[in-house]
Amino acid sequence: MISISVQREDFDVGEEYQRLKADCRTVGGIALFTGLVRDITGNPLTSLQLEHYPGMTEKSLQATAEEALQRWPVADIRIVHRIGELKPGDQIVLVAVSGEHRAAVFSACEFIMDILKTSAPFWKKEVYRDGEGHWVEAKTSDQQRARRWQQD
Repeated sequence: MISISVQREDFDVGEEYQRLKADCRTVGGIALFTGLVRDITGNPLTSLQLEHYPGMTEKSLQATAEEALQRWPVADIRIVHRIGELKPGDQIVLVAVSGEHRAAVFSACEFIMDILKTSAPFWKKEVYRDGEGHWVEAKTSDQQRARRWQQD
């Protein structure tokens, strides 16, 4: 089962975990990744503004989750991504994968995050204390991580 949410409100990692845990008695493991807004710019970050195209974004996340289901024997995938204005330390994304074996859930979770970071139609603008801001592009290291899945 795949569940996708693109939302302004925060999410509760514990609730998401319990939902995945309750869904299937054959699950042997759940991998969770929670991304946070961080300030590593050198110019103090006041906020990160995330925009998306409704419909297109969910479709992209759904396709990525479906590909993960084709690659690995996992039971459930849950992706939550926030939009709007976020502050440093706020939760921005959750990827949770459940399955029978840890190797599959770890790989699927990592794959989803790598593809999400480079291909999902989100636009991020960092806004700094001095009033300046700029749009953030995928880092070279993120693009390299995503490309390695094309070789598998």
